[in-house]
Amino acid sequence: MRDKVVTRVLPVFLLIAAIIVCVAVAAVHNINRSVTGSDWVNHTHSVILEAEALKSDVYLADGALHTFVLTGNPRDESACASALADADEDLEITKALTRNEPAQAQQVADIGGMVGARSAFLNGIMSSRSTGGPDAVRKALSDDAGGAALHRIKGAIERLKNSELELLTERDKASYLQAQTMRYTVWIGVVLDVLLLAASGWLIQDDINARRRLAGALQDANEKLEAKVKERTAELEASNARLTAENLERLWTNQALEHQLRYNNLIVESVSDLVFVLTKALNISRLNPAVTEETGFSATELVGQPLSRVVRAASRTSEDALAEALGASRQLRDCPGLLEDKRGGTRPAYASIVPLRDRDKVVGAVVTVRVDRQAPGPQK
Repeated sequence: MRDKVVTRVLPVFLLIAAIIVCVAVAAVHNINRSVTGSDWVNHTHSVILEAEALKSDVYLADGALHTFVLTGNPRDESACASALADADEDLEITKALTRNEPAQAQQVADIGGMVGARSAFLNGIMSSRSTGGPDAVRKALSDDAGGAALHRIKGAIERLKNSELELLTERDKASYLQAQTMRYTVWIGVVLDVLLLAASGWLIQDDINARRRLAGALQDANEKLEAKVKERTAELEASNARLTAENLERLWTNQALEHQLRYNNLIVESVSDLVFVLTKALNISRLNPAVTEETGFSATELVGQPLSRVVRAASRTSEDALAEALGASRQLRDCPGLLEDKRGGTRPAYASIVPLRDRDKVVGAVVTVRVDRQAPGPQK
């Protein structure tokens, strides 16, 4: 059988584990989003830096061109060409960084068109300076109208930077809100876990207290049971002592009865008169050896037979007198009758009857038959 405290505390620990897992999943998700947000922040700063570098390269190329126009120094021409090449490289990088942002990608494409037009203009100025001389350069510079193209490029780059800064602000705000949400999630998880741990501790303490109470009650019950067992044992010992004494007394009584019965049997068997033990129906249940000697009947031949099988009343009145004496539970002495032997001969005899009582109830009788020795011998 499962322990009760386990069934009560296990769901609490499972809930604690579930909360920890949820907090861990939320933390991992937040970390992944933070990493993604950090990547986007770095990406935004990269776009802004590349846009600034593009603007600087365009201005640097324009300045190098003006210097080359004034001095005609090939190093200035080379510096202008290098700045244009850097501008092209920065433009390609910016395009690559904004290819997943449609609005910014369109702005970069517009800036690329303006930068390309400006690069073509600067390359044309440098070609005019090399082939056409100062007059051709002055004419080309006069067509520039005071560098309006540079202002347009600068304005477009500033708008791109502002767009990226707006995205950066939104991402910073989202990161802050996400961090706040994660902070609240962690604190809520910690508070719930602490409360659940406290609840599990209370359940365990309650179970311990219940076990202590149960152990105390069990100890009290055992002490009471032990006292009752001792009391009952003392009673049983006293009863056994009494039974032992009673058994000894009964044994002595039985032995005395056995001796008395044996003496009685010896007395009955030694009597010369014929002794019959009868049932209430006047059937023979026992006889002494004198009966066998006098009649020739064995005990097996007479037991269960009526008394009239060997002793007959001298008259109908005598036979009724025997039955009436047994029914009335009174003694009858020297009732005349005839004793019949196994050969069929009869001899005068006198029968006496003594009723046998079991408490107040007659259960049989003892009949003694005295043969008249002075009368003539057996008659056929």
